[in-house]
Amino acid sequence: MTDTMVDAMNGWEGEEMEREAIAFWPPDYLDEFGSLLNYVAILEVRGDRQPWIWSDRVQPYRAAVQSVYELKTEWFDVSEAAIRVGKAHELTPKQAEQWMAALKTFCPWKKGPFELFGIPIDAEWRSDLKWERILPHIQPLAQRKVADIGCHNGYFMFRMIHENPELVIGFEPVAKHFWNFQLIQNLIQQPNLYFELLGVEHIDLYPNVFDTIFCLGILYHHADPIGLLRKLREALEPGGELIIDCQGIPGEEAIALTPRKRYAQAKGIWFLPTQSCLETWIARAGFTDIHCFYAEPLSLAEQRRTAWADIDSLKEFLNPNDLTRTIEGYPAPWRYYVRASK
Repeated sequence: MTDTMVDAMNGWEGEEMEREAIAFWPPDYLDEFGSLLNYVAILEVRGDRQPWIWSDRVQPYRAAVQSVYELKTEWFDVSEAAIRVGKAHELTPKQAEQWMAALKTFCPWKKGPFELFGIPIDAEWRSDLKWERILPHIQPLAQRKVADIGCHNGYFMFRMIHENPELVIGFEPVAKHFWNFQLIQNLIQQPNLYFELLGVEHIDLYPNVFDTIFCLGILYHHADPIGLLRKLREALEPGGELIIDCQGIPGEEAIALTPRKRYAQAKGIWFLPTQSCLETWIARAGFTDIHCFYAEPLSLAEQRRTAWADIDSLKEFLNPNDLTRTIEGYPAPWRYYVRASK
């Protein structure tokens, strides 16, 4: 662990016996790229937020990772739909029991799929479908500095390993998701992947740094989407590429729906644009070469209840008598994928 990481951990109390849950924490990218970033401000936010991962609120997830941190494997494959790590025969019966218990602690699994030591995890979201749609339409990620905004458990970060990026930073201000990511990172130990407990509002601490920014499923959760897009633009290098996946509504006009309270039972939804509206937001934020390469209704095959996510999902969020409307009566969700350049 570098001096930078030690400094960032100063002030934590009572975690000495639990830090072993992090079997692998890569060398801090700030030591290599710090001259490009708002180094001091990033450390300040870390100082405020990294204690979250030791809080009582996430103790079950931390304990789950700690219970299996000694497990090792040299085999993983991130080239296909399911991220596969380890083989079932590598675990003793007792280890297999501990591993299954650790995996179940993280239910509901929202992003996937995974296959971990032979155990298939069918998450609520078929994130592989999104990745397969995106990859053919973007610049190759080899040797690029990449940001994954709202990275959740790191599914897309792990898939990026196959593309050989220089650096991938996941922005995700939820401590549970940090431990879910760490559960897998402890096994595959990728030094170019880094999880930050930062939100999208911190992206401007990385001015002109990233070659590619993924902002997937984030924009419609914010009250100022154009302001957010401007921040994303600031963080791109000249000529850098932004990849947006935004939930929206069908329609030809450049308009957006603002739900009164909930949309498809979800809180925190501010603006749901049409394709034309989304493209207009991106243009108003200063981007060029704007291209929408996917525009389709969200499918019941992509978001659904599973054994590993036994929760209400898209089917329960739609009007059972008219699947083109949400349960509240709004137009059912579409997904728009857009590529744009700085």
